[in-house]
This record gives sequence, C-alpha cells and structure tokens, in this order.
Amino acid sequence: MDYIPLTDNTARQVIDSSTIFDELCRTQVQARKFAGGMYWKQQPPYEYLVKTFPNNRQHRLGPRSEETERIYAHFVQRKTASEDRLNSLKVALHEAERMNKALKAGRVPSMVISVLQAIEQAGLGEHFTVVGTHALYAYETAAGVRIVQGALATQDVDLLWDARQRIRFVTDINKHELSVLKILKLADPTFQRKEGQNETAINAKGFEVDFLRRQPEGDDPHPFRFSADEDDLWPVQARRASVLTNAPRFEHVVISATGRMTLMRTIDPHIFVEFKHWMAEKAPNRPEMKRRRDRRQADIVQSLLDEGLLRRTG
Repeated sequence: MDYIPLTDNTARQVIDSSTIFDELCRTQVQARKFAGGMYWKQQPPYEYLVKTFPNNRQHRLGPRSEETERIYAHFVQRKTASEDRLNSLKVALHEAERMNKALKAGRVPSMVISVLQAIEQAGLGEHFTVVGTHALYAYETAAGVRIVQGALATQDVDLLWDARQRIRFVTDINKHELSVLKILKLADPTFQRKEGQNETAINAKGFEVDFLRRQPEGDDPHPFRFSADEDDLWPVQARRASVLTNAPRFEHVVISATGRMTLMRTIDPHIFVEFKHWMAEKAPNRPEMKRRRDRRQADIVQSLLDEGLLRRTG
C-alpha cells in the first residue's frame, strides 16, 4: 500500500484547522476593503470627509452632511468589526497550529510553507502553481491519507509561472517594488540565484526553488526576467508546460510538521497523472530512476481518484 488513512483524531484536526485558515483568508480579503482610514478635515468654510489609503494616498469624499456622516459611521463600524474578527481568528489559528503539531496533522517541508507564504503575502500567489512532486502534499491532505515517504522525497520545489497573466504580474510585482528573489529572501535570507541556472534560487541548506514557464506562444516575452532587478530570476521553458499552464487548478490548505498552514495552488490530479505518465514514458533524456518515480506517483494519485478520495476540479 502506497498510502494509509489518517487517524480519526488527525483527520478531524486537519478539517477543523483548514476551516479556520480558510475563514481567516476570507476575512483578510474582506478587511482590505476597510484598509486605511477616514477623518474629518477642517477647510473653512467646510469640513470634509477624507479617505486615506495604505499607500498614503488620500481622497476627499465630500463636505460634512447627513450622507457623509452615514459613510463615516458605516466605515468605522465595519472596520472595527472586521479587525475584531481578524484578531479572534488569528488567536484561533495559533491554537490550531499548536494542535496540528501535537497531532502530527501535517508534514510539508517547512521551507515550502515559508516560500508559499511569502509569495501569497506579496500578492503574487495566483501567478504561480506548484507542479511536480510537491503537489502530492495537497492531494494527500485533501484525500485524508499519508503517501509513503519514498514517493515524496525531493530537495526542490517547482513553481510554474503563468505567462498568460504577464501584464498583471508585472503590475503586481512593481506595485511593491519587489523582485521574486527578494520575496524568497523573506522566507529565507540565504536564498540566492544559483550560479549558471538563472531559473533557480538555492538557500544555504541546498533547498532549491525552480521557476518554470511554458514555451513561448503568441506575444509571450522571451526571454523574461521577473523584474528589473539584475539579480532576479528568469523562468525557464519546460517541455509541455503549456499543458500544466492550461490545466484546471486544484487548491488546498497544506500543513507543515511544525503545524503552520498555507494554501497550495497546484494542478487538477487527473492532469498530474497524465503528465507523470508522459514523463515516465515519453520525456526525452529522463533518467530511469526518475521515470520509475514518475510512474509510482501517477499510480498513487490514480488510485486516490479511483477510490473517490480525490475528485476532478475542472
């Protein structure tokens, strides 16, 4: 057997902690509507209501009146309620993560969690998809099982960049004057671009993050560096990566051995199986050892699908 079911206690903890995490994420999105503040500004002969934004921009909403009084009262009420709910959920999340660790609810490598968290917090989560071996962590969590460790062992994570959204990506990354390498350094300051491999970042413990892209189509930029920073990374073209780029997404909360949680965005498990079979049987110049692992991973995910533990997302 290549996987075993979680115990009842552990499965219940995964469900409960995932619910808390999902609600926290939803509440954070809602809270962004109330970012910044409002205040009354005296400017004789009027008093104006002013909306402030996190980037220090300000917008005048109008002179004091019954309407602007209502706007101000509604904003303050909703902002206070939102902040109270966020604070309560953060306390609940801390407790859930403590219980995750105690009940061994997760085992995703801590560095993978840190990298995905850093990308999400930079507002770039939707631009990258986990592909390859690490997708198994999302599948096993969703299925409520543990896949045998031998099918999971790897010291790198592959992130597929969506070239279809390049204009929005450039806007998003320039908004905060960041580079992808700087984002990785927020997860671990020892990350640097690997010599001779501009698509790879490596940290002081030898953990690698590889950035992939589809082969150029239409007006895709090629080559493409993530930002104007000369030290930043360049995603590398990967064979048949267009299949993965166009695949339906599969998203699930994943948990580290230390209990921390994040959202993993990966591909539909059916596409994973199909792609792994191609890697095992048709990918040119692939070492036999990797072909065997590809077959095993495809068979494991297919079994989870056949048993109804995983379902198609698209």
